[in-house]
Amino acid sequence: MIRVEVESKVQGSKEILRDVRFQVDQGEVLAILGPSGIGKSTLLRICAGIDRRFQGRVERPERLAMVFQEPVLLPWRSAVDNLTLTVKGLTREAALAALARVGLADRAEAYPRQLSLGQQRRVALARAFRAQPDVLLLDEPFASLDRASAEDMIALTEALIAETRPAILFVTHSEAEAARLATRIIRLSGQPATLDSTSVPPVPPGAPPSPTAMETAP
Repeated sequence: MIRVEVESKVQGSKEILRDVRFQVDQGEVLAILGPSGIGKSTLLRICAGIDRRFQGRVERPERLAMVFQEPVLLPWRSAVDNLTLTVKGLTREAALAALARVGLADRAEAYPRQLSLGQQRRVALARAFRAQPDVLLLDEPFASLDRASAEDMIALTEALIAETRPAILFVTHSEAEAARLATRIIRLSGQPATLDSTSVPPVPPGAPPSPTAMETAP
């Protein structure tokens, strides 16, 4: 579970965020929607504890992982080493299994420069989920991918979420991604950005409603 209360976030002389409050429970997937430049990634860095220069507070567990917009891999290490060196206590065998789970069994010894962007994102995703976090933060993990690669990544993320069920907070500008993955959606708007609304994606035919469902806020 993560609880966020951002009273104000200022960069330079400009206030970026004001009165943004929400909570994400275990098994819940909260999407943050809003136009580019609104402050979504800034909010995610605050949630991660990377940016501490704000007024308010964030209650987060120790076991937290983040997938950035860029894969952020060690360029001088192989894909499997990028897992074993960054996930505490992870054995090589477990790292190889994690890479196999994301379809990279045959690319374990490849270096990041030898991998496509989509493959690098898979390594980053495997690393994050294999850390078994209580909270997982995703910063536009499907951006800059072609449609087929993005669809593969979304389907893989769906499967990993179902298997591990951490509390997940992910930033996107895509309504379709939010509707596909999230159990709840919040929207940021205005200057400074504030919480505009909270809603629940429509339930596909035949699927049970989410236990975390909420009515759309005014």
